[in-house]
Formats: sequence, C-alpha cells, structure tokens
Amino acid sequence: MQVRVGGLTFEVEDRGDPNDPPLLLIMGLGAQLVFWPDSFCDLLIERGFRVVRFDNRDVGLSSTFTDRGFPRVKGLIARAALGLPRTAPYRIQDMARDTLGVLDALGIERAHVVGASMGGMIAQRIAIDAPQRVLSLTSLFSSPRAINLCKPRAIRALLGPKPRSRSEAIQRTLEVFDALRGPRFDFNEALHLGLATQAFDRAPPVLGGPARQLAAIMASPRRDAGLRQLRVPTLVLHGTADPLIHVSAGRLTARLIPQARLHLIEGMGHHLPPGAWEELRDQITTHARRHTPATASRAAAS
Repeated sequence: MQVRVGGLTFEVEDRGDPNDPPLLLIMGLGAQLVFWPDSFCDLLIERGFRVVRFDNRDVGLSSTFTDRGFPRVKGLIARAALGLPRTAPYRIQDMARDTLGVLDALGIERAHVVGASMGGMIAQRIAIDAPQRVLSLTSLFSSPRAINLCKPRAIRALLGPKPRSRSEAIQRTLEVFDALRGPRFDFNEALHLGLATQAFDRAPPVLGGPARQLAAIMASPRRDAGLRQLRVPTLVLHGTADPLIHVSAGRLTARLIPQARLHLIEGMGHHLPPGAWEELRDQITTHARRHTPATASRAAAS
C-alpha cells in the first residue's frame, strides 16, 4: 500500500497481527523493502510482532528526487573526511522525518525500530529526535558517522553506472550482494537471484537514487553527541567481516549509547545471509520483547 507523508508517497508493507507490537524495519542505501526477505520477516512475525517495512525516498515505489540531479559523491566524501561543510539534496534527518510520517500514517504511536546500514543511521536519528516514539532501537551494521574504513570494491559495486537492461541490472545487484558478503556464510545464489529479480520487476533502479542517498549520509552531521544522551534501549548488531562499514563503527555506536548491548556475528559481512537469520531473529526479538510493555501483546507473554 502507499501512504502520503509531507507531499511524498511511500510504499509500505504492514504484515502480522495489528494487535502485536510493531517492529519497523528500515533498509539501507539503494535497497528496496524486499531486501528484508519475506522469509526473514516471517520469522519475526512468528515471534509475535507486527512487521512494517517500506521503501525509503529515492528507491523502489516511493517518491523519487531525479530532478535533484547527481551529487558529486567523491567531493562529498573528501569534504566529510576533512570535516568541511557539505550540501546534499536531502539529509538523514529528512529521511527520519519520512519514517516517523510512515508510522503516523499507520496510526502507530510507538515502535521497535530496526535499521540496517543507512537505515541504522535513520533509526539512530529517530531515537535522538523522537525518543518517545521508540520502544527499542536495533542498529544493524551501521555507524554514528559518515566516514568509516571500507573496501573500495564495495563502494564501487553500490555506485556503478546505470544498467542498460533487465539482465544487466539483476546481474549488478548480484555483484553487490557478492561484494558485501562475509566469509563465514555460504552465498545463497538462488535466494539472492530471486531478490534481485523481484526488486527489478517491482521497480527498476532509480536514476541517481543511491548517489543522492549517499550524499545524504555524507552531508549529515555526526550523531555522537545525541547518542551519548540517548536513553532508548539499544542493541547494536554487526558482522566482524563487514566490508562496507567496518566493525569498529558498531563498537563505537555501542560505546556512545548508554547501556547499549553489542552483539557481533563472527564472519558476517554487510548483508542478511540465511545462515545468520535465526541468530539475528533471536537477538532482535529478544531485545524487543524485553522492552515491550507487558500489556501490549502476546509477544510479551511468549
């Protein structure tokens, strides 16, 4: 379904029992909501949560900003590294407001918020700016800052030239999955081919979308000070072999947030491999259940 937020349109999927505690999933750079795989969402729903996922601005079936052009990403990265001012078509703060608007449109006052990568940055911003809306925060392979150690191959895979055909676009997405994976878990080609195909067929890549989203990351201020003041129950999840956002960023996030719990998954990269789904599910749902009001739903009692 689609909802309207501040003049923009967002594609939203709302699954599970509406009486169960809401678990909001925010995906990362250039990634559609389907990159939270259906089968993974099923595991969360089976644990007694109402799962909400949506396309961020500039991706999938949500509003795009193609009229804003292509930011000079290399220049933004250089300026971020030097601590110089940066500008972008929009920032992480704007995407956080989008997300709160999605919750408003669904009539959800408070939710467990889970963000992956850029989605984790958005989730952190929501927790800082609107802590009263967040039952718990889970920051998954994310960072409080724009710059962290990463392999150039991973960035190149994300920001490659526009594919010229359906088959090329699907192959490019497979290459991104391959570039972001870690060494411990087998690469499930059938699953990832299915996700790549599903994503293209529901919405071809948005021209310049990933570049504008990366510009939003680079132009947004560090969240260190806000995270130090945060009193939202927080879980930080990170793979030890993340090739895009170094594991040190996860450790830093956990150090900054008072009483945050850090859980590292050995050998996991910057992805959601099926071999790690049960561990991820258990970590996310145990954390959320621990911070769900006792009267909220069967999830609290299970």
